[in-house]
Amino acid sequence: MKILLNENEEIVETVKKGLKKSGGYCPCRREKTEDTKCMCKEFRQQVADPNFEGYCHCMLYYKTLKD
Repeated sequence: MKILLNENEEIVETVKKGLKKSGGYCPCRREKTEDTKCMCKEFRQQVADPNFEGYCHCMLYYKTLKD
């Protein structure tokens, strides 16, 4: 399993700008709680799921099942 940045550099740059502006909270979410702090609770749970492969909510990270 690996967690990679999105291959699309424009998406990475946009999301990182949003994270900086929001103080590290997911720029795709309205609420600012510990659950929405990057790496958000939703994606941490997806990472813990051995069968999940895919992007986090804001498309910054990608979990692959391949090494």
